[in-house]
Amino acid sequence: MVVVGLLVTGALALNAGVFRDKPQIASVGGPFDLVDQTGRPVSEKALNGQWNMVFFGFTYCPDICPGTLQALIRAKDQLGTKGQDVRIVFISVDPARDRPAAIAEWLDANGAPAGTLGLTGTQAEVDRVVKAYRAVARKVGEGPDYTMDHSTVVYLMDPRGRFVRPLPYNLPDEIVTQVTAAKRGD
Repeated sequence: MVVVGLLVTGALALNAGVFRDKPQIASVGGPFDLVDQTGRPVSEKALNGQWNMVFFGFTYCPDICPGTLQALIRAKDQLGTKGQDVRIVFISVDPARDRPAAIAEWLDANGAPAGTLGLTGTQAEVDRVVKAYRAVARKVGEGPDYTMDHSTVVYLMDPRGRFVRPLPYNLPDEIVTQVTAAKRGD
């Protein structure tokens, strides 16, 4: 009877995962070599030293990208002095049209705060960073009026360039709450 009890207990423990390794957190982010809105080469090391809210998009985007940028600007403003070490990072998924000057113009036209980083590169470089962040980007249509399908999540990265958590699309109050909690270590 004792043996049966031990076998049942062992089977339940195995089924519950007691002896399994702790699941690994998905690796998000990683090495990249792109250029910023001034044409200066930038690597993933640029994310070190401050918190970063990283999002993917394109300057011809009619709604999601400008909406995300505006939400991040409002969130950064709502953080007040706590937002001084939080930077917005825009990575274009449309390198064919989004050269550095176009990104600089788009960021300026949308009121991006000083210190905002706009990044682009060759198609291969952009594809690598999209893959590293487990994002999605796909060209839709042909000709000059094509658009891009892309991820809408914002990636909160800590001052060591490590992924902390995803931030919801276009919800500045929730973004403020999550950034503040992450900075406190909650």
